Amino acid sequence: MAANALQDKLALVTGAGTGIGREVALEFARQGAQVVLHYANSKEGAQSAVAEITAAGGKALAIQADLGQVSECLRLVDAAAHFLGGLEILVNNSGITETWDFTAVSAEQFDKLYNVNIRGQFFCAQRAVKYMLARGQGAIVNMTSVHGFAGMPGHSVYAGTKGAIIAWTRELGIELAPKQIRVNAVAPGWIEVPNHYIKYTDYDVKEGGKVIPLGRVGSPLDVAKVCAFLASDAAAFVVGATLLVDGGTVALMSLASPQVVE
Repeated sequence: MAANALQDKLALVTGAGTGIGREVALEFARQGAQVVLHYANSKEGAQSAVAEITAAGGKALAIQADLGQVSECLRLVDAAAHFLGGLEILVNNSGITETWDFTAVSAEQFDKLYNVNIRGQFFCAQRAVKYMLARGQGAIVNMTSVHGFAGMPGHSVYAGTKGAIIAWTRELGIELAPKQIRVNAVAPGWIEVPNHYIKYTDYDVKEGGKVIPLGRVGSPLDVAKVCAFLASDAAAFVVGATLLVDGGTVALMSLASPQVVE
């Protein structure tokens, strides 16, 4: 894909203050896009990314919003479109990852994840489509996860949201394709992000690589490049798809040990 594949495209990336979302925003800018970076709590990360983009001659802005609130989703998209002068690309990356024992999950915990992970995506996309229709085209990339394809204890709520994103992406893809708006999703596997070191005191990236067929944990850039592809004209005939970016994790039969593929 050309280095300027997103030249002058107008993009909003949610959850761009840290990890995957931040790298997606940076990669979009490297490929020529003008970018609005949304953040919920990671103000410093979002603003440092904006500084990096503008220092390189790009156009970027960071906007805070609580995407658990529908009104905030609408405000964010409107503000992004106002700054950019329109909107052509939405990367629905913002999400919450939590693990709880199924028997102890509360209604408040359930609502917290579904409100951000799927409802937030839905209403950000709904508002963004209004601006994409005005430009005659658009691309939406929804962030799901390998948890939408395979189970792991403790993820009964989280996995449900990620499975819903896959189904919703497929449906919205065929609904918006006739309007020249393409909708696809990316499903990352184990990706090296700062939050892992905060949440897991025993986190070991080298050990993680041993259970992945490719032999390593992924990087945010691995995911960012796939998002950029889906948002670009190179993916002009890709609609309703979910692309796994997991080093072969889901492809590996659960009955086999990682050593089988060495």
